[in-house]
Parts: sequence; structure tokens; C-alpha cells
Amino acid sequence: MVEIKTDTALEAMREAGRVVANALTAARGAAAVGVRLRELDEAARTVLNEAGASSPFLGYQPSFAPVPFPAVLCASVNDAVSHGIPGDYRLRDGDLVSIDCGAELDGWTGDAAISFTVGTPRPADLELIAATQQALDAGIAAATVGHRIGDISHAISTVARKAACGMPSDFGGHGIGRQMHEDPHVPNHGRPGRGFPLRHGLALAIEPMLMAGGHNDYRTDPDGWTLRTIDGSQAAHFEHTIAITESGPRILTLP
Repeated sequence: MVEIKTDTALEAMREAGRVVANALTAARGAAAVGVRLRELDEAARTVLNEAGASSPFLGYQPSFAPVPFPAVLCASVNDAVSHGIPGDYRLRDGDLVSIDCGAELDGWTGDAAISFTVGTPRPADLELIAATQQALDAGIAAATVGHRIGDISHAISTVARKAACGMPSDFGGHGIGRQMHEDPHVPNHGRPGRGFPLRHGLALAIEPMLMAGGHNDYRTDPDGWTLRTIDGSQAAHFEHTIAITESGPRILTLP
């Protein structure tokens, strides 16, 4: 069932989104050559605690996962597309890092992700990051009253195809609000004019994940969580929680 949020609820989600943005900023600020991924998680955890927020990631266990997620953010490096568990891996010069974080505050949730490089970047990685950001921007631009979910999906996939990138076919964005994952599903592949109609008060998490190798298939690590490209190519991930409003899409996960 799709819940349409009141303007008051959207304001509460904006506060949760602000915490997410600050947590991502702290995690990115902690990232440097030699730093362990768990230190990025610790930085985000500190922000959540200081804001009085909880993590919708910590302890989350969807049907595909063999164990509950053990951290407050996902940290995925190089060929890891998403859902990476932040452990003892030490960042290396040139690593491409994607971090995804959520926060629950006063009963409302925000969710966002960013990608960046550590140390000396590879030009191809910067192009992949730029394309993924462009895909997110295109998806958000299509999220207007009167459009449908398929218009968001089509906008994202158009950018991905132009960049000759693949995207995991069965992962995408989602509704969000009282829970991190709500209806409707927001595929990263789709046809314009199809799917759930967009109306004022609908809150969505839009999240393109681009894979440089061009394939849509992926594999899952033995941990049951980390998704990787099947050919070892690099991956990037961006996400924002947004609200559909009569005046246009409103990004809720900004500082």
C-alpha cells in the first residue's frame, strides 16, 4: 500500500534526511588511504547518536539476507555495487567508494548514497561517478506531479545506456517514510508513462547503481549481502530521498 505523506510528515522526513546527509559527510570525511571501512561506519554512527536518530540499516534482514546487517552504513569498494559490509578492509590509493546510509528520527526515515574516490582518481572512475550522478539528477527531474514511476525509470536508464553502463536489473529505488522500504518500487529500467502515478506527498528514494562493464547481471558475495559486478568492472551508486510536490521534486536528504 502506498502512503501519501502530509506536508507535516514531509517536514519531519526532511529532518531525518538532514541527519543522513551529515552522516554521509562525516563518513566521506573519514575516508583516506589506510583507513578501515569500519571507521567510516563509526563516523556515521557518531552523527546518528548525536542527533538522537537510529539506523534503519542496523539489524535489517530482508528475505535474501542470511544474517541481519551489522552496520549503520553500506560501504562498497570498486567492483562492489552496493550492500558492502564495512569491515577491516583498508582503503587504498585510487579506490572507488560508495556509501549508503539511512536515519530514522521521530518515526520518519531518510536514505541516501554517494560515491567518491580516495587518493589519486582514475579518469574512468570519475566518468562513472559523473554518469551515475547524472542518472540520479535525471530521475529526480522526472519526478513531477502528473508523471509516473516509469518516467523516473526511463530517465535513469537513458543516462545509463548513453554511458554504456549496466544496472542491476532487480534492484532500484523505493517508497520511503515510516519505514525505509515502502511501496512503490522504483525500477532503474522502465518505460515512460507506465507505473504508479506521481502525486503531491509521495516520498521516494531514487537510487541508480551503474556498472562500468555494461552488464545488468551481478553476483553476491559469500556474506550474502555484498553485490558485485560479474566482470570485475567498477560500480558507483547515488541516492536521494525526495518528495513529489506541486512545485516540483524536493530533495529531503541535503545538509
